[in-house]
Amino acid sequence: MISEAQFEKELQIIIANAIREDVGDGDHSSLACIPDSAQGKAKLLVKDEGIIAGVDFAKMIFNYVDSSLKIETFITDGAPVKYGDVVFHVSGSSQSILKAERLVLNSMQRMSAIATKTNSYVQLLYGTDTKILDTRKTTPGFRAAEKWAVKIGGGENHRFALYDMVMLKDNHNDFAGGIPLAIAKTKTYLKDHNLDLKIIVEARNLEEVKQIISCGGVYRILLDNFDYETTREAVTIVGNQCLTESSGNINEETVRHYADCGVNYISSGALTHSIYNMDLSLKAI
Repeated sequence: MISEAQFEKELQIIIANAIREDVGDGDHSSLACIPDSAQGKAKLLVKDEGIIAGVDFAKMIFNYVDSSLKIETFITDGAPVKYGDVVFHVSGSSQSILKAERLVLNSMQRMSAIATKTNSYVQLLYGTDTKILDTRKTTPGFRAAEKWAVKIGGGENHRFALYDMVMLKDNHNDFAGGIPLAIAKTKTYLKDHNLDLKIIVEARNLEEVKQIISCGGVYRILLDNFDYETTREAVTIVGNQCLTESSGNINEETVRHYADCGVNYISSGALTHSIYNMDLSLKAI
């Protein structure tokens, strides 16, 4: 996984690009009718239910726009919220508050929806040893914030991108000439380039599971679109030789059944690509 410093850098890039996109050469609506010296205060109001996420990200946004803005926090990331809750107050330059408003809301609405969805999966897995993972199926340019939201919701992050972990999926294996060749070539490549990266390999059936195990040196096997019975068999075959991960159209109705098969992880793209934004608003007070 990427370092905290690199993750922080990704978040700053998101903020800078979003402000560039939204503000451009100036917030002319505010500049036209609000004096530079005007001071104001606003509250982040919840108009929905779920898990709040993005509070600390909002602080980063406000600080980027105007470091003199003051934030008074009442509800922190990861807490359950309901209609009418006030998450924080922001006070200072009225122009600065308005400049940051849309990015704060867009970010927190999406992050809260992801945290809420993730937490629902976490609750369904309660009592098992299985962890829920996100995927790379994220909004382009907003990945760091979305993966942060998964963590806030109680889930765990898969690899951040293509560069921090090796994941040999079916196309990699087929293009390389089969699983044994793909794994062998990968080990050689990592050694030649002095890279210390974990290797995950996708299996489409039990025979491929056995091939992966026989190669050794694999961190996790991805059991793609296995049914329950075959998943249980695969877990038995793997034993303690490496970790297992179930994936492929797993939803709220099936996630617990896969966990009961004994896999270590379940990955779901739905955590980030199939959510409805939480309804939040920033209101002057």
